[in-house]
Amino acid sequence: MRMLYGMILAGTTILAVVPATAQRYDPRYPVCLQSWPGRSLTIIDCSYASMDQCKMTASGLSAMCLENPYWRGALGHNSRRRQGGVN
Repeated sequence: MRMLYGMILAGTTILAVVPATAQRYDPRYPVCLQSWPGRSLTIIDCSYASMDQCKMTASGLSAMCLENPYWRGALGHNSRRRQGGVN
């Protein structure tokens, strides 16, 4: 019983130390920059119009560029094609 209590206490302590932050994916931009400015901190900034623009910002930083999975433009053209029939 004492060992179980110790394991629960250790697990709770570890989870309490890691900061929880909400990630924001802006659907207006197709590219996101994911960066790691601190040891346990991750920031996602989806405010880039192109992959090249994002890569210029990420150059020399602990960061990477990725496609925004919630970008509205990525689905807009295809969804209209499926609904409207063959184009």
